[in-house]
Amino acid sequence: MPYDATKMADWQISEAAEKKMPSPEQWMEKLGLKKDEMLPMGRLAKLDFLKIINRLQSQPDGKYIEVTAITPTPLGEGKSTTSVGLMEGLGKRGKKVGGALRQPSGGPTMNVKGTAAGGGNALLIPMTEFSLGLTGDINDIMNAHNLAMVAMTSRMQHERNYTDEQLARLTGMRRLDIDPTRIEMGWIIDFCAQALRNIIIGIGGRQDGYMMQSRFGIAVGSECMAILSIIRDLADLKKRLNEITVAFDKGGKPVTTGDLEVGNAMTAFMRNTINPTLMSTAEYQPCLVHAGPFANIAVGQSSIIADRIGLKMFDYHVTESGFAADIGFEKFWNVKCRYSGLKPHVSVLTATIRALKMHGGGPKVVAGKALPDEYTKENIGLVEKGCANMVHLINVIRKSGMNPVVCVNRFYTDTDAEVKAVKKAAEAAGARCAESQHWLKGGDGALELADAVIDACNDKTDFKFLYPLEMKLRDRVAMIAKEVYGADGVSWTPEAEAKAKMLEADAKYADFATMMVKTHLSLSHDPVVKGVPKGWILPIRDVLIYSGAKFLCPCAGTISLMPGTSSNPAFRRIDVDVNTGAVSGLF
Repeated sequence: MPYDATKMADWQISEAAEKKMPSPEQWMEKLGLKKDEMLPMGRLAKLDFLKIINRLQSQPDGKYIEVTAITPTPLGEGKSTTSVGLMEGLGKRGKKVGGALRQPSGGPTMNVKGTAAGGGNALLIPMTEFSLGLTGDINDIMNAHNLAMVAMTSRMQHERNYTDEQLARLTGMRRLDIDPTRIEMGWIIDFCAQALRNIIIGIGGRQDGYMMQSRFGIAVGSECMAILSIIRDLADLKKRLNEITVAFDKGGKPVTTGDLEVGNAMTAFMRNTINPTLMSTAEYQPCLVHAGPFANIAVGQSSIIADRIGLKMFDYHVTESGFAADIGFEKFWNVKCRYSGLKPHVSVLTATIRALKMHGGGPKVVAGKALPDEYTKENIGLVEKGCANMVHLINVIRKSGMNPVVCVNRFYTDTDAEVKAVKKAAEAAGARCAESQHWLKGGDGALELADAVIDACNDKTDFKFLYPLEMKLRDRVAMIAKEVYGADGVSWTPEAEAKAKMLEADAKYADFATMMVKTHLSLSHDPVVKGVPKGWILPIRDVLIYSGAKFLCPCAGTISLMPGTSSNPAFRRIDVDVNTGAVSGLF
């Protein structure tokens, strides 16, 4: 029986559902796991993926289902909610189902968005643990990443203070001669801290470090998180953590974490992060949580490890990609699937009536103020205009060889006529379309969606990548800009183009994946522009080098790797009951 989501806050639904949540021992029996394959951590547990994948290696894979969305708006599309609701709906249909979601960042949790645990009766539990650090993966990533920065900055200080002979005699180190104007890494913290975007470090005397310009990014945007998303085992993690480019020397040669002799220690910090955390939907379908969000500035995918386990353990495995199909799905399609070798059966494109109205020209929404009437009353015209964004992204997904299922994540203010207009536009574009009321009704409200997904999983697909690996970086960017974003072309700053040419000329970067960095709020580089913009050029200002993950990351527009905290952040409403320890206000 679903909880009354119209009267209960999400944390209250989570608390109620948690009372019947299976214990680690019960999960072990339910999932057919061996005792040594589960690593209990309080109410939660990690799964030893290597033991599980080795035992189940001959087991055929289940159906692989990816969830993405239309271009986000402040009104939200409910991608995580849809992922959880779809698991619950498939469970109601008697399917052996599970999924993989990303761990939320403390940045949005303590800012405007709140946690990413879903909502209503389509909720991931236990919600408090999920929202406040879970089993420590992000903290381990922060320690590993910042240790690399400590190694680099202390090395620069000691090289400045000692001669070559003294350096060799006192430390046994050779001179790396790092160029302080060509530093690739910054520091990380898991909050939206705009005050740390641009900083000066090393202020003081000769023993206070090396004085230079530096920066902070948000933790989940770290290359260490990118590596966690794509690794296959601990050996792969160790190898990649030793290959991260921290800076360039004064001769233009990369200086890596291996050169700094810090990669092995970074691996020690991250050794436990390789195993996914087992969580549960509010209706007790299993869900693996692994890797992080922010597909605009990072990979933004649940991990390859979690998907590999899920596909062996479940007949239907639901995985989530960050933000909209132009970013999250594009990276899933051309990067994650290329690295994993896994081929999806279907992609689910999440849409809401309210968001489509905004893409259709609806008025601006201001946080803390009542929604304009256009979003709460029937307006077929705005919905039909906004469907252009949905149709554009349907066409993007179809370029992969799959026909998507559009999920209309229905709110109580949506009318039948508005839903009918979305279905008409989606079906005309060649997609299946189903409405779902999982927020209100849980799995019972997601049966139409579940049926559409089951049907789509039986389609014959011809999955193919957008571009070959042999294509040069600038040509790849141009293809993504035109075929996915709808741009007329690409412009490069002189500095970015020079860097791209240098990377193209070096054979060691030839097979690196292209991981775009772009705003999620628009198909274009301008977050203000909604719908399907026409007649524009994508500007590229830099290319980040993630040599451990083997990513080249072109940066479009003015997007920052460190988001900012708003004037009315969520942390103002979060509280703890001192008698019970219960946390409220997380969503």
